[in-house]
Amino acid sequence: MNVSPQPVQADLPPLSARSVVLSLLLGTHPPELPVKELVRAVEPFGVGGSTLRAALSRMVAAGDLRRTDAVYGLSDRLLERQRRQDEAVEARTRAWRGDWEMVVITATGRGPAERAELRGRLSTLRLAELREGVWLRPDNLRRALPDELDQVAQVYTTRPDRPGRELAAQLWPLDAWAATARGLLAHVAEAHRPADRFTAFAAVVRHLLADPVLPPELLPAHWPGAALRAAYGDFQREVTGRIGR
Repeated sequence: MNVSPQPVQADLPPLSARSVVLSLLLGTHPPELPVKELVRAVEPFGVGGSTLRAALSRMVAAGDLRRTDAVYGLSDRLLERQRRQDEAVEARTRAWRGDWEMVVITATGRGPAERAELRGRLSTLRLAELREGVWLRPDNLRRALPDELDQVAQVYTTRPDRPGRELAAQLWPLDAWAATARGLLAHVAEAHRPADRFTAFAAVVRHLLADPVLPPELLPAHWPGAALRAAYGDFQREVTGRIGR
């Protein structure tokens, strides 16, 4: 189903202390930092030491972080989020030969919460719903579908009769995604203060997670996906390069 992403906002909301910490750790490999490094790293973003320590305590209690002595790292749940974020930025693909992945939901009797969870998982896998229970995408990603899908769906490789560009345009709001990406690129180019840049690039990451990562031959002209990834990669190196200095 072709659903438009939210348009970029010129005035993005400021990041909370929790958001700054998570963004730093999600962009750090391995995703753990001593508290003294965190104190120094969050200072340019307007987060003071006492505010940081209060946020860290709450995040450990909530299961967002784990603590070993004075070192804080991502929990297992957020390590999975980091993996998805890394995949969104790196976009590991292979040459497309015209095949499509098709996932057909076969399980019945699931409640609304279970159905919503499954839809979210399939969207995270960059599949799009053609019609109720039938999900598609070009077979150009270097990733395997999770084994647990076998319990609720049948997975096929297919070649639709419809032209690929026409089908892709139906499944994803490509023009809207591209317009938002160009707006974000313009916004980050004008953001100079560390806090403003950090906030803007947090929005960039969220937008990259919604990129369908289609083969070039299915994309509109002048697709800004690569430029957005390159801009985020430069920013990530800029931020992590300051850690530990």
